[in-house]
Amino acid sequence: MSLPETPTTEAVAVAPKGPQIILTGDRPTGPLHLGHYVGSLRNRVEYQHQFKQFIMLADSQALTDNMDDTNKVHRNVVEVALDYLAVGIDPAKSTILIQSQIPELAELTFYYLNMVTVARLERNPTVKTEIALRGFERDIPAGFLTYPASQAADISAFKATLVPVGEDQIPMIEQTNEIVRRFNRIVDKEILVECKALVPDLGRLPGIDGKAKMSKSLGNTINLGATAAEITAAVKKVYTDPLHLRVEDPGHLEGNVAFIYLDAFDPEKDKLEEMKAHYVRGGLGDSIVKKRLEVVLQEMLAPIRARREELAKDKGYIMQLLKEGTFRAREVAAQTADEVKAALGLSYF
Repeated sequence: MSLPETPTTEAVAVAPKGPQIILTGDRPTGPLHLGHYVGSLRNRVEYQHQFKQFIMLADSQALTDNMDDTNKVHRNVVEVALDYLAVGIDPAKSTILIQSQIPELAELTFYYLNMVTVARLERNPTVKTEIALRGFERDIPAGFLTYPASQAADISAFKATLVPVGEDQIPMIEQTNEIVRRFNRIVDKEILVECKALVPDLGRLPGIDGKAKMSKSLGNTINLGATAAEITAAVKKVYTDPLHLRVEDPGHLEGNVAFIYLDAFDPEKDKLEEMKAHYVRGGLGDSIVKKRLEVVLQEMLAPIRARREELAKDKGYIMQLLKEGTFRAREVAAQTADEVKAALGLSYF
């Protein structure tokens, strides 16, 4: 079975003119899962053939709420990189980099913090939501609160014009562009470029428990490297229709995670539509639906898992790829940082 086709995205048509540059990435706090695959990974495989793409392992940003377990971030840098390579991201076509190894990103963040107020940071809807989810209340790590400035530094350092994000992250892109516009206005030069949010059509994949978000912290994920037994166990727990008590009862598709996953991954769309119709009119049991879902996921994830296991045998090779990508990325970021410093009058020698 081939991997599902990449969903189209709504923002490409309104991207800035000229060569397009993408910045995307993940916080390395654990292995990636189906939610990441739907939301970003399979798109990145396609983007690398169309755009210049930088993929960031955002380890510095991950520390903003993981300082009590820094080893978790450290060890997952390689684990997430393995997931990237296993799904088909090509380091010869996509530049994979480690955020903490490019000091120019921290330098740019420092400058940008002078262009945004604490009140504006606290009003950012994405930041407000994440603060509530983590229960910080007023005990907010300063690094976490100032993440919009850090993200602006990441994006602008590579002069990215397209940034793939979910709907909930759009306020972060808006604040990046506010900082870019203010900087250009202060220095009276077009040094930095604005970017567009690139939002996947499919959107966010719910967790196997029916929660709105598939999340490592909620324990409702299916990892890309899951074993066959782990996939089987997870599918058994997949949320369906709580009102579908008997096989002959009409079933409901809305909120039914089994069908949401089949919509995302089943390549046999005609047969899937027939299954949906049968389920809605009654006479089709949840066990049959889950059996199909397991077949689809087992066939889709088996080659990813096999490639991941093979790559994991030589983690020194993975680290060398990350080193090479980071060095290439740093050359780009350093050039932008030099331009920013010169525009601010901070180039003395």
